[in-house]
Amino acid sequence: MPRRYLAPSAMLPSGWADDVLIIVDDDGSIASVASGMIDVTAERLNGPVVPGMPNLHSHAFQRAMAGLTQRAGPEGDSFWAWRELMYRFLARLTPDDVEAIATELYIEMLQAGYTSVAEFHYLHHDTTGKPYSNAVEMAERICAAADAAGIGLTLLPVFYAHGNFGGLAPTAGQRRFITDTEQFSRMLETLGSALAQRPMRRLGVAPHSLRAVAPGELRQLLALRDRIDAAMPVHIHAAEQQKEVDDCIASLRTRPVQWLLDHVGLNEQWCLVHATHMDEVETTGLADSGAVAGLCPTTEGDLGDGLFNARPFLARDGRFGIGGDSHVSIDPFLELRLFEYGQRIRSEQRNVFGLAREESFGGRLYRAACSGGAQALGQPIGAIAAGRRADWIVLNASDVAIAPQRGDALLDSAIFGPAKAPVGDVMAGGKWRVRDRAHPRGAESAARYAGTVKRLLT
Repeated sequence: MPRRYLAPSAMLPSGWADDVLIIVDDDGSIASVASGMIDVTAERLNGPVVPGMPNLHSHAFQRAMAGLTQRAGPEGDSFWAWRELMYRFLARLTPDDVEAIATELYIEMLQAGYTSVAEFHYLHHDTTGKPYSNAVEMAERICAAADAAGIGLTLLPVFYAHGNFGGLAPTAGQRRFITDTEQFSRMLETLGSALAQRPMRRLGVAPHSLRAVAPGELRQLLALRDRIDAAMPVHIHAAEQQKEVDDCIASLRTRPVQWLLDHVGLNEQWCLVHATHMDEVETTGLADSGAVAGLCPTTEGDLGDGLFNARPFLARDGRFGIGGDSHVSIDPFLELRLFEYGQRIRSEQRNVFGLAREESFGGRLYRAACSGGAQALGQPIGAIAAGRRADWIVLNASDVAIAPQRGDALLDSAIFGPAKAPVGDVMAGGKWRVRDRAHPRGAESAARYAGTVKRLLT
């Protein structure tokens, strides 16, 4: 039976509205939305309502590493040194460990205001690099974690074949990732069948990067994707570090984003994660392609990646979303703040978007990231509207920074202001997952997670 909810105010595609009646069907989708309503039979929500934020880039297992890599090594520190530490950490992870870590992460995401996640999943094999008897064991554990938490999931199995450009052999630390195209094809087809009828699930494909996937293999992956589902999202790491750009030029005679623009026909189904080091031609080309730039400001800051070239990208209406990546933070409001502040530091001025007079920074950022994230996940989310999934956040009206605000000023306060707990209740897939900032499985998951991490670190 459809459920009825009355929000005191809500951010709709047409703008903010008061007394918004939202009717949700049994399948978790929004049947109708109307403003200026009085309905004594509806559940009255405890604060202003905004769409739930999609998290477009996640490596779930790295949640357990957060804070463990903040020491300089004997040869200095860099992204590449961090990567070696990450390889050593994951060498011990079992399927039970991955499920425990991912469950805790996804619960924390919901509590923070993320209602869906794109899991860039490359941890396929056992600790020796051999496939499990069930080749998609690890992917199924990710799905089980999403089920336990109640979060929407776009699963992105990663194809990873080489250690660097030119078909360089993988290192020992990469052995749990490596597949060939035939093995990967079987994995993708198996997962496609398993997820086909799941309303909060979507399958995509993720060629890891141009350094890990040769051009011929990339063509095979895209042909496989077209055979299974031509609308399937495609995510790829691109131009995260300057060394990657230099190596790409040496091997493929062009920059990585330019190579993708020239050879694969980027469009709305693609998400280029990071895309940090682009020249002006690449930047405008990516914006014009309709692909999403997947920005992960807390991780990009932690790893010293650099700052995205936002001004020309946004001037051409480029699309972007935000991701947690290595999960040094689990907070969509912080990701948006760091994105904007990084651009202000880069340009030495405010208003990188070129906003009209009196337009809200927070409102514009939030709407853009919801839209771009929904596109990247390939799911009907990102807005409170008929036909979209009922994924939304009830802002915490008891937070003193939020309570006196209305409209976009709520998001300005949540992103840039002193709000300490902007999220009150969270609905995903038409069901309450968080009430009064608490998840029903939070304590159980936290205890399991703590035990897992303790074992991994001893």
